Amino acid sequence: MELRHLRYFDAVASTLSFSRAAERLHMSQPPLSRQIRQLEDELGAELIDRASRPMALTPAGRFFHDQAQQVLQRMAEVQRATRRIAQGRKTWFGIGFVPSTLYGPLPELIRRMRDEHPGMEVGLQEMMTIAQGDALKTGVIDVGFGRLPLNDPAIACETIAEEQLVVAVPAAHGFARRPAAALADLAREPLILYPARPRPSYADQVLAVFRDRGLLPQVVLEANELQTAIGLVSAGVGLALVPESVQRLHRDDVAYLPLSDEGVRSPVIMNTRRGDRSEGLAAFRALVAAAVGARPHAG
Repeated sequence: MELRHLRYFDAVASTLSFSRAAERLHMSQPPLSRQIRQLEDELGAELIDRASRPMALTPAGRFFHDQAQQVLQRMAEVQRATRRIAQGRKTWFGIGFVPSTLYGPLPELIRRMRDEHPGMEVGLQEMMTIAQGDALKTGVIDVGFGRLPLNDPAIACETIAEEQLVVAVPAAHGFARRPAAALADLAREPLILYPARPRPSYADQVLAVFRDRGLLPQVVLEANELQTAIGLVSAGVGLALVPESVQRLHRDDVAYLPLSDEGVRSPVIMNTRRGDRSEGLAAFRALVAAAVGARPHAG
């Protein structure tokens, strides 16, 4: 599959007409039809209901169109940023992050980086901690925020915060009326774990919290996203252990309780290329130091 296939399909899906799409793309209709067939063959799915009058997208086609538009929009942003950098108007600084770190100081750090360094193009990529190592070494990002240390001599890992864990419970659950919850009690309740993949991840930290205390949690479901896990809590599927900053994700149908057990924390770790002395990273380190007291010149 090539990027042109996405552009071709977007034109057809947006106009629901091969002829109008061909005009938009400045090409003839027969090769356009062949390209869409080729795309469908590669996906193993029919994207367009050609028997419908007027022409319509299949359910698979509607889903693929939504995803294709996101990819095309992102590529357009990348192209614009690349041109600005090539023309010397911007320098690039990439930040990778696991979703749960967005409930802490990271959004403010991003805002300040953009405000105080307008000549810098700040790129953002959501990625799990284990993916940040390769992304740093290949230059895809310049700094990553995760919850696991990376065992790689080329990567410097600096813990900038330690967050207490809290338990998310349905608002109607009996635990919601308690001042705190004990892990021994939670081990007898259905537990929602996230992320399901890739591993290792924050999910393994949660499992270790129970295991280190000789407890075996009753995992009923593994979700890929934090917000999905919280939504499943609200639906009464189970409970979830989350960093305390996640309480900012307020829902009327979910309550957050502190743990009565001591020392149950999850670190926020800043990952960088070891020895990186770039101006962009130095500027960002200074913002981190001012916000959370991290050392601005770590390894």
